[in-house]
Amino acid sequence: MPEHVSILQLVGVATLAVAAVIWVAVLVRVLRRDGEAHRARLMELARRRGGRLRGLPHQRRKGPHVEHVELTPAEQDAFAFLARQFTDDRLA
Repeated sequence: MPEHVSILQLVGVATLAVAAVIWVAVLVRVLRRDGEAHRARLMELARRRGGRLRGLPHQRRKGPHVEHVELTPAEQDAFAFLARQFTDDRLA
């Protein structure tokens, strides 16, 4: 125990630490309980409306189209030069 710290200061810090731990534990418990209730309400709405939530948009089955561009040999060389330059900067 440090010499220049009083007992009251140590008790105060310990009390605040315990209060913070209790507060976090209660907060986590309340958020979990509220989250479970929210999920249960959503599932009940989905059951009532035939398995679909009307507020959600229709989801696509496929992802977006991937674009591909061919580089000319000069562009490939320029890209390789830049990549080497950035790699050399990291090593230095």
